[in-house]
Amino acid sequence: MTNKKEWPVWEVFIRSKNGLEHRHVGSLHATDAEMAIENARDVYTRRMEGVSIWVVQSKDIVASNPEKMGELFEPAADKVYRHPTFYNLPVELKHI
Repeated sequence: MTNKKEWPVWEVFIRSKNGLEHRHVGSLHATDAEMAIENARDVYTRRMEGVSIWVVQSKDIVASNPEKMGELFEPAADKVYRHPTFYNLPVELKHI
């Protein structure tokens, strides 16, 4: 077994209820995906907070550059028709 400092870092996402999105709750070290899920369960769902766990190695996450936010998101600014602000949603619809 390798030294714990050499174990990869895993990002943990928990879905709290069916139908809701997964949310990032933290990070942990583990040797593989199975261990990461077990550790995530033990650390982040001790009080029955979750119904689903996702783990992904931190090295595999790719993020946009905040300095290039303008050029990345500006094209969407003039497409207001894509936003659901023109529709009245029934009260019965939740989580939208």
